[in-house]
Amino acid sequence: MKIIVCVKQVPDTSGKVAVNPDGTLNRASMQTIINPDDMNAVEAALSMKDETGCEVVVVTMGPPPAEGMLRELLAMGADRAVLISGREFGGSDTYATSQILAAGIKKIGIDKDDIIFAGRQAIDGDTAQVGPQMAEKLGIPQITYAAEIKKDGDSITVKRMLEDGFMMIKMQTPCLVTCIKELNSPRYMSIGGIMTAYEKPLEIFDYAALKDDPLIDLDTIGLKGSPTNIFKSFTPPQKGAGVMLEGADKNTCAKLANILAEKHVI
Repeated sequence: MKIIVCVKQVPDTSGKVAVNPDGTLNRASMQTIINPDDMNAVEAALSMKDETGCEVVVVTMGPPPAEGMLRELLAMGADRAVLISGREFGGSDTYATSQILAAGIKKIGIDKDDIIFAGRQAIDGDTAQVGPQMAEKLGIPQITYAAEIKKDGDSITVKRMLEDGFMMIKMQTPCLVTCIKELNSPRYMSIGGIMTAYEKPLEIFDYAALKDDPLIDLDTIGLKGSPTNIFKSFTPPQKGAGVMLEGADKNTCAKLANILAEKHVI
């Protein structure tokens, strides 16, 4: 049994967002972090590895510097890593990205007992589309918004978060699950893990390695093959300081009412 975890290196949105002339993010000029929801997916995989002894494979699509992120995940406890990288993949939207990732996962191989974990969504797009799209293209069942995961033989039971509660779903493997932050608290890298991170295997899948897969077509990947394009990306202006009114008397309430009336809120 193995667990494949899809992760993404995203811009640190606490800083300034840089954009290329074609509307894509200029990632080279921005600080990057591991997508937060993906860290919960990694922790879910490592926790299951602690229980079952399964293999954990981390996968990302990105430029060559994304290798550093994968080495961090190997230091956390993942067994091997795969970097999908090539100029042909650049500028992919969620549709094209899911094509490429699905082809990469097929090359890694999916067995009967395997599970694919991914974060709910990435903070640079907030679409929550790539995970479900991958499952459809791989032809496997999926559950999104997992707040609890339990493995039992060739099936898993997932507590799925809804807007007003939860639902319990049992699903056969192989399958795909997207994880939310409420699922767990990601662990830190260990000293031993850091020492051995560069001894663990890291493969690179470029266009040549995946081009024979039916999902990989220059008309359906990259910027050319993306049905959606970014019209504009920018850092929103910071809000001004708020006004604090202290007290619970009639005069304070009257001041608040006057401020709201001036702003045409009431």
